[in-house]
Amino acid sequence: MNPYLNMKIFTQTPRDLHAPPPPSPEMKQAVAAVEMIVSYAFKNKRLLEEALTHPSHSDAVSYQRLEFVGDAVLSLAVSNYLFLAYPRIDQGNLSMLRSANVSTEKLARVSVRHGLFRFLRHSAPVLDDKVREFTEVVSGEEEMPLVYRGSVKAPKVLADIVESVAAAIYVDLNFDLEKLWMIFRHVLEPIVTLEDLQQQPQPVTKLFEVCQKHGKHVDIKYWRDETKSIASVYVDGKFVASGSSEQKEVAKVNAAEIALYKLSKLMRIDDVSIEVIAGIDGSFHIEGAKHKLHELCGKKKWPKPIYNINQDKGSSHEKKFVSTVQIATIDGVLCMTGDEMSRVKDAENSAASLMIRALQESDYV
Repeated sequence: MNPYLNMKIFTQTPRDLHAPPPPSPEMKQAVAAVEMIVSYAFKNKRLLEEALTHPSHSDAVSYQRLEFVGDAVLSLAVSNYLFLAYPRIDQGNLSMLRSANVSTEKLARVSVRHGLFRFLRHSAPVLDDKVREFTEVVSGEEEMPLVYRGSVKAPKVLADIVESVAAAIYVDLNFDLEKLWMIFRHVLEPIVTLEDLQQQPQPVTKLFEVCQKHGKHVDIKYWRDETKSIASVYVDGKFVASGSSEQKEVAKVNAAEIALYKLSKLMRIDDVSIEVIAGIDGSFHIEGAKHKLHELCGKKKWPKPIYNINQDKGSSHEKKFVSTVQIATIDGVLCMTGDEMSRVKDAENSAASLMIRALQESDYV
């Protein structure tokens, strides 16, 4: 008889080898606090621990996968709600309502209202400053829900927390969307309504109204770059701003917001006597802009800028080029289109110059 047949062999499985360490007392307290906020007790509390862990915290799994799911789940849950709540409005208004309810601005304010950032594990001190500035501004505003961007850009991390917590609940509920909405809707209150949109005009509508008032023609052009839709605003044929998003409608809103901000710097919107939008021409130029933008991205720890020539026309002796430049920031992908130039190098430098100016105007630098 083989003596090894009855021998019990005790081994440590790969699951045991890679089992996560037990949560710290602070994380246990954070989990309990967030469960109180959302009025839901998790069966698998590690899901909520993951939802409260920023990528900068290297000692645990971050919320990135949950945030990916939460972005889609909240969009679908809100879409279902709006479809039933507004049976007679068209697809365009439904899209605007959905965008307003799941935008970074809206979700960031939800995060501030419930104090969710206090429970986030992270190792990025710069986040504290951004969140503090935004929180101070939001706390001093009226109670009316702000539909579109306020005076301070909403930090994306605040919206990420809301999305990741929603996804954690969704997964814990075995992917039951209806139950998620029943539990999470109160967290998102107040829901942006059609009346809210009418009281706070949509940026695209406002952009057309402002330019029409001053006799200017607005054109919004679209193109797709792998996973992103990019919208570019032109006023009287001259480029003003671009915005990007996975959704075409959101990209258009983002571009319109940036365009309104830039135009407000260039003309007094409320003064009907102004007839010319000054300064949006080919004259803006920063010497060595490509190199300076590259250095800026390095300092910010952003990926290198990506340049693309999206216009190449004219005869061999009279070529004209237009370049775009994209940079990926912690808040998302920014895109800028340069002016028409006779050399590729100059076209790329034009795009880089305008990107640097836009970053300065948006308080990125």
